[in-house]
Amino acid sequence: MRIPTFQDVRAAGRRIAPVVRRTPVQRIPGTRVLLKREDLQKSGSFKLRGVTNAFAVAAPVRVVTASSGNHGKAVAMLARAAKVPATVVMTARSAPEKVETIRGLGARVVFVEGGVAERNRLAEALAAEQGATLIPSSDHADVIAGQGTTGLEIAAQTAGIEAVYVPVGGGGLLAGMCLAKAAWHDAPTGLSVPSVPSVPSVPAVIGVEPVSAPRYALSLATGRPVTVPPSASVADGLRGQAPGRVALPVVTAGVDHLTVVEDDEIVRTMSLLRTHGIVAEPSSAAAVAAALKADHVRDVVVVLTGGNIARSRFDELTGHGTHELQNTHELQNTHELQQTHTYAALAAA
Repeated sequence: MRIPTFQDVRAAGRRIAPVVRRTPVQRIPGTRVLLKREDLQKSGSFKLRGVTNAFAVAAPVRVVTASSGNHGKAVAMLARAAKVPATVVMTARSAPEKVETIRGLGARVVFVEGGVAERNRLAEALAAEQGATLIPSSDHADVIAGQGTTGLEIAAQTAGIEAVYVPVGGGGLLAGMCLAKAAWHDAPTGLSVPSVPSVPSVPAVIGVEPVSAPRYALSLATGRPVTVPPSASVADGLRGQAPGRVALPVVTAGVDHLTVVEDDEIVRTMSLLRTHGIVAEPSSAAAVAAALKADHVRDVVVVLTGGNIARSRFDELTGHGTHELQNTHELQNTHELQQTHTYAALAAA
């Protein structure tokens, strides 16, 4: 088991630069909350970062993964570009629109009853059976390093921020952000706050879990890995049952705080973001909800991890129509990746 380092994050940044989009940072008007708009990433989520890095390192000829949707979509996109077969294991409760998107990109989808733990075990078994490369959704050194490039960009795009909020599913993005904290040591603070003595130049990293799945919070509190029962949280991407074996030591060493949010807070935040023209999936809105209810003296950044949600599902959850706000970038980005990046270019990056 290899534990990634900050040097791995930097190397990932160089590898994936030809493929991923450098997403913007945008303020929620009237608040101290800045959004790192990974919902505008190619594939519609931050997951493309880790998958691109893992593909570049492994150069697979066949891939298997387990996913609630966004990671599987990114794997399917890269597998299609690389012309290699891909299998994505999903739970029977997975969002139908995400299943169809993955199938539409040419990947085989295999369903499993149960929760995330059963899903991950089946993916491991299928990879061994097929002699395929397993690319986990989060608990993998190269995936974590790729996700950490989000932090490198935030350090370059902002100054003097107090904290970075990250939603926690498998923990790959949180672990990557913990590693990326080193990027702030050489970055200028760019902000003077006379009323706040000894303002740290490195922002706090805050992980956000659903109240029904606080496996990282419990694991850090007890000093050992804790497995929780399957969650029915509206945030389907945050229903992880156990902390990752690779991610946990990184998170333990680097995270500053872990907090939880309720489903009703997530849905209210989705509605709020909609008023500003942003359609966020529940897992993405969870960290925004936590940041909005916290008391900060300086700006904070939230990684808005994805916007892959069907209009009908968004309407069902929030009671609002989204006809004028439908995320049309999803199909456009799929086409863009396929047309402008070959696997040869990726592997050479």
